[in-house]
Amino acid sequence: MQKKAPTEFKNTPAEFEMLLVEGGVFEMGSNAKEAYDDEKPVHKVQVSSFWMGEFAVTQALWAYVMKENPSDFKGANRPVENVSYEDIVKEFLPRLNSMTGHAYRLPTEAEWEYAAKGGKYGQQYPFEYAGSNKLEEVGWYAENSHQETQTVGLKTPNLLGLYDMSGNVWEWCSDWYAEDFYKTSTVAVSDNPTGPDTGSDRVIRGGGWVYDAQYCRSADRNYDSPTLRDDDVGFRLVLSFSPVQ
Repeated sequence: MQKKAPTEFKNTPAEFEMLLVEGGVFEMGSNAKEAYDDEKPVHKVQVSSFWMGEFAVTQALWAYVMKENPSDFKGANRPVENVSYEDIVKEFLPRLNSMTGHAYRLPTEAEWEYAAKGGKYGQQYPFEYAGSNKLEEVGWYAENSHQETQTVGLKTPNLLGLYDMSGNVWEWCSDWYAEDFYKTSTVAVSDNPTGPDTGSDRVIRGGGWVYDAQYCRSADRNYDSPTLRDDDVGFRLVLSFSPVQ
C-alpha cells in the first residue's frame, strides 16, 4: 500500500502530498549504450527511507509561498521554472519550512535516482526511464511537449507513484556536480552519498521538455550554475523520513 504523508496546505490551490520512498540498496549509474562517462562505473548505493513530492513543485505552490510566479509557461498546475538553486534553498525552502514546521529540502542525487528507478522495486523492473522503457508513456520531451512545459500528473507515474521524473523539467538536486564522482568511491556500498564537498555547479536530473530522450533516462546526469534560472529547470521536494501519524 502506498504510504502518504498528511496533505500540506489542504483545501488550497497549493496543496501537495509526499510519498514514502522506502530505503534500500540499488545500482547507481548506467552501462547502457546511451550512457555518458559520468554515469560510470555502476556502483552500489544504500539509501535511507525518505518522503518525496508526488509531483514537481507547481506554480501554485511556489506562488502560495513566495507571492509571485517567475515561470515563463504560466499555469497553476504546471511545474514552476525559472527558479535557481539559490532561489530555492535561500528563499523558498526557509519560507515553506516556517509555514509548515517541517524541514523540506532538495533530494540528493542518489535519492533522486533511487526514486526515479522505482526504489525497492527498481531491480525487479529495470526501466530506462522513470516508470517505463517507452518515454512517451511517462514523460514530456522534445518530441511530444509542443515546446513547453505541461501540467503535472498527466502521464503514467513510476513504480512509486511519482509523476514526471522523466521529462517536463529538469530537477535540482543538492549535490555539487563532479564528472568523475562515481569513480572516487572506495567502498563496496556507498551509504547515502551527498556528492563532492565543493564545486561550481549543482546537479540537475530528469531531462526536460526541450531535450531528447537520452537525457530523460533515470541515470542521466547534468548540471548547471546554482544561480541559473531557465524555463526547463524546476525541482521536487524531499523530507527526511520519520513516522507520520
